[in-house]
Amino acid sequence: MKQRLTWETLTLELSQPFQIAHGRSDTRAATWVRLEDDRGWGEGTIPPYYGIGQDEMNTFWATAARRTEPFPDDPTAIIAWIGDGGPAPARAALDLALHDRIGRQQGQPLYNLLGLSRPEARPTAFTIGMDTPEEMARQASEIAAYPVIKIKLGSEDDEARVAAIRSARPDATLYIDANAAWTAEEAITHVRRLAPYDLALIEQPTAKDDIEGMGRVQAAIDVPVVADESLQTVADVERLAAVGVQGINVKLMKVGGIGSGLAIMRRARELGLRVMLGCMVETSLGVTAMAHLSTLADWLDLDAPLLIANDPFSGLHYDEQAHIHLPLRPGIGVKLQAHDNNG
Repeated sequence: MKQRLTWETLTLELSQPFQIAHGRSDTRAATWVRLEDDRGWGEGTIPPYYGIGQDEMNTFWATAARRTEPFPDDPTAIIAWIGDGGPAPARAALDLALHDRIGRQQGQPLYNLLGLSRPEARPTAFTIGMDTPEEMARQASEIAAYPVIKIKLGSEDDEARVAAIRSARPDATLYIDANAAWTAEEAITHVRRLAPYDLALIEQPTAKDDIEGMGRVQAAIDVPVVADESLQTVADVERLAAVGVQGINVKLMKVGGIGSGLAIMRRARELGLRVMLGCMVETSLGVTAMAHLSTLADWLDLDAPLLIANDPFSGLHYDEQAHIHLPLRPGIGVKLQAHDNNG
């Protein structure tokens, strides 16, 4: 008997060591989830600092594989079919695979399946991990045609890092991301000190649970504060809006998939928040799915495939100015690299 659902863990090798406030890494783990007969593919990927183990995700998928009820044929039925139990990245992988299956069956790309217009080519931010100011400036110079740079901060020499990148790229739009490294008071001090470098936004300045502190940061500065680790549910959107935070970063892996992501984005819009679409260090499978939603976003931070040396998939592609282009295929539209003959 064929298994309804299988999964395979992949080791992603980074093009260069990647450091954020939580630590430094050369590789990341991702899981490729496949419905029977390869009718739909999904990805489950989460950084170690989220505290979700691979065994926990495997248990969720094993339980789903034993279910006998038919897979849903309507995208609006996917959330109910999956349920709200289990880790968010495990639910996201199954959610992506089920959406991919329906899109392939109907011959529709994911954005069309969801009732969205085809996304126009738009640039993504490109992330530079923490390193010496000189090394970060060198990396910024190497991407001279990329218009948006996200700078990872959260340790000593932060101002020197931003100054070095701004000197190397006076033309670039700069985001900074502290990955929850600062207290509210530290964040206010840092951002005010960095104001001369013309920052466009600051992402997750305070600890995940310090929603009130993030609101204090937003009240004290002019640039938008964008919640990342603090945003995982619709209830989080309500809390963030209540304290005045101006933006949220939606990542499918932390919110449980497309259905949950759409609900979060729509509520954010109702409350007047701006939306960033982001990603973990994940493959083109997950990032292409995210890119199908890009018409709903103010900011794009979908650069993970540019950071990976051994991405097994091809889907979205980036032009010389880091603009994102979607594949012209049904479903998510991703193929294995070796099998992609369509460009």
